Amino acid sequence: MPENDGDSGCRRKNSVILPHVDLLTYEELLRVVCLAVELGMNKIRLTGGEPLVRKDILQFIDRLTRIEGLREVRLTTNGVLLEEYAQSLYNSGIRQLNVSLDSLQAQKFARITGRDCFDQVWRGIIAARDLGFRIKINVVAMRGINDDEFGDFAELALNQPFQVRFIEFMPVGEKSSWQLEQFIRASDILAMLTDMGEFIPCESQRFEGPARVYHLHSRDGRQGSVGFISPISHHFCDQCNRLRLTAEGKLRSCLLNDNERDIKALLRGGATDEKLMAVIRDTVLDKPKGHQLQQRLENGQTMQCPGQMSRIGG
Repeated sequence: MPENDGDSGCRRKNSVILPHVDLLTYEELLRVVCLAVELGMNKIRLTGGEPLVRKDILQFIDRLTRIEGLREVRLTTNGVLLEEYAQSLYNSGIRQLNVSLDSLQAQKFARITGRDCFDQVWRGIIAARDLGFRIKINVVAMRGINDDEFGDFAELALNQPFQVRFIEFMPVGEKSSWQLEQFIRASDILAMLTDMGEFIPCESQRFEGPARVYHLHSRDGRQGSVGFISPISHHFCDQCNRLRLTAEGKLRSCLLNDNERDIKALLRGGATDEKLMAVIRDTVLDKPKGHQLQQRLENGQTMQCPGQMSRIGG
């Protein structure tokens, strides 16, 4: 995270760095995952923040992928360290990656992220592709920032074996740079791309994620996969089966709802496995039916959700 606040045209913001003692240890994380798997969970996503910056992350992933009953471990990354880590990640058993990439232009990438790392990220993506990873490119859509590149991202989906996913810009974080004039509905993004060719909806698979995915057939015969994630304009709360465990040990049932349960306090207070499993069950049962962001948007009300994306896990 850059040390200085950015201007309104980027998403940089200050962030508090937590002492290591405030973070869950790998042993604590593994204990919670094992209990969740025992309750029926079979997929894990490592996200952040940037998961690859944590010390000994590869050893943790290796232990994680060995948990019996855990069918799949995925990783979301900004791609900066991907070239260095791709082979080891593949060796550990990870096969699916989500890479956050909001621009294909190096200068704009630096302005959005605060770091001149586009070439480094692109090399990591290509290295992962060549190893056989299934890759999704996550693009946060922002009017006046990267809306002139939507066609380029669709071309990327046609030219590479990547699924490109456009994500509505969410007002998350007390110091978020979210502004109404930058918000673009997923339906409007799709309308902006109709000249690219025919978008054929894929049959949705229950619990396969929040994206509405289309096969894109270009006019020159190429094909690709493009997805749209619309947490604000077309929320998918009724299909969400996700829980989020933050690095500091808070269990959340919803990205856009700041109700949390303090798992770390239970772990370090001597809680039994049965108590921890009961809290996991209660968190699932207390998942909200939906959020009110679309209504707030239409009524001109404040949109901010206090939780910070880098802490919650996007």
